[in-house]
Amino acid sequence: MSDLRDPPDAVPRCGRWRAATAFAIALALAAVAAISAGPPGPVVTEPSIAVSPEQVRRIRAMGWPGAPPPDPTNRWADSDAAAALGQALFFDRGLSSNGAVSCATCHRPDRGFSDGLRVAVGVGTGPRRTMTVLDSAHQSWLGWDGRADSLWSQALQPIERDIELGSSRRSALARVSGNPLLRQRWQAAFGEPLQLSEGASADEVDAAFAMLGKAIAAYERRLVTGPSAFDRWVATWKQSGAPAALQPDEHMSPSALRGLVLFSGRAGCWQCHGGPMLSDGEFHALGAPGRPERGGGVSSDPGRYGGVDVLKSSPFTAARAHSDAPSGAKAKIVQSLVRVPDHFGAMRTPSLRHAGLGGPFFHEGQFDTLEDVVRFYSTLEGAQSLDHHQEQVLVRLDLSAGESSDLVAFLRSASGSAPATSWTSDPWSVPPPAPERPANADKSE
Repeated sequence: MSDLRDPPDAVPRCGRWRAATAFAIALALAAVAAISAGPPGPVVTEPSIAVSPEQVRRIRAMGWPGAPPPDPTNRWADSDAAAALGQALFFDRGLSSNGAVSCATCHRPDRGFSDGLRVAVGVGTGPRRTMTVLDSAHQSWLGWDGRADSLWSQALQPIERDIELGSSRRSALARVSGNPLLRQRWQAAFGEPLQLSEGASADEVDAAFAMLGKAIAAYERRLVTGPSAFDRWVATWKQSGAPAALQPDEHMSPSALRGLVLFSGRAGCWQCHGGPMLSDGEFHALGAPGRPERGGGVSSDPGRYGGVDVLKSSPFTAARAHSDAPSGAKAKIVQSLVRVPDHFGAMRTPSLRHAGLGGPFFHEGQFDTLEDVVRFYSTLEGAQSLDHHQEQVLVRLDLSAGESSDLVAFLRSASGSAPATSWTSDPWSVPPPAPERPANADKSE
């Protein structure tokens, strides 16, 4: 008679029956659940937004600007050694008359190289808000009124302006000569020490002072931002053929995309804020209301009207002897500049690539937030009449609350990544290296 018992390592017959029954029940329940749920639904995607061919062209022109254009007026513009000297000068409080103010006082790395104040505060208090130096190497004119035609020319002006650093060119050069770090970096940048006697002529002082400004400019050329969320969206959109149907993705939310459509279309922002820098780089009088604590009403600031005079009278322009391209294209533009009445009150269009870094906004810090700025353009509440100087493209937009939020979302998407930390750090805050141990020192010390 055969042995009907299960082998020692086998599952008992009753156990196998229970397992099979449980498995069958599980399959049945799964089938019932699948039937109840029905077929899988389609993946939900956000609807695309159709734009006109003109908007396609405008958006294509708004992508990341990349590296700054060359500056032929500054032979050291792309020298790392000159930039290292410029970095030390930028953060050096010893350049100011009171030893307490540096370029970085108003252009703080932790505030997007602005200061978060309504108007700048240096040795004294200025009349205008501090513009960021981020990506300033892309600009043709520097300052709200365009009083400088190059980064190196602009860098020199605050040193001698009484409300900024309040010093002089001779004092600044003496600071370089008398400080070991600056002296060493000057030698590395220019291949020779700064040698300027007390009886040096004005031309000799100006020549050395121009070199100082060119070093700061070389540093500021390194302060460029990386691609923003908007730039990454544009790159993907272009790779897909730049279709007229715009689709949100992981870089651009539906709200930001709707804001872009408004920006490039009905709202008309592109007229002054188009191109890679989201700015035309030119000058416009908007008639924005002044701050109540400063009297409100029409500002008495001459803007570009006064800036042209400052520029033309400077010995440090592209067309003067201290330029490294005094006969170049930029020099010809500067020589042809004339001051006209329509310049009065006109300010340079700021780049919107840094709007998401925080306010306040406009040249007097009139608006604290981006929402305030959009509200002004929507309602023109408080706008001042500038007679024939008024900007003609400025019309009330009458935006809905949703449209205003969309525009703000787009503006925030346009802020790029910060420059490399090696260029945003203060070289004066780093402890000096410990002295090297003499080779013949007693090992027991």
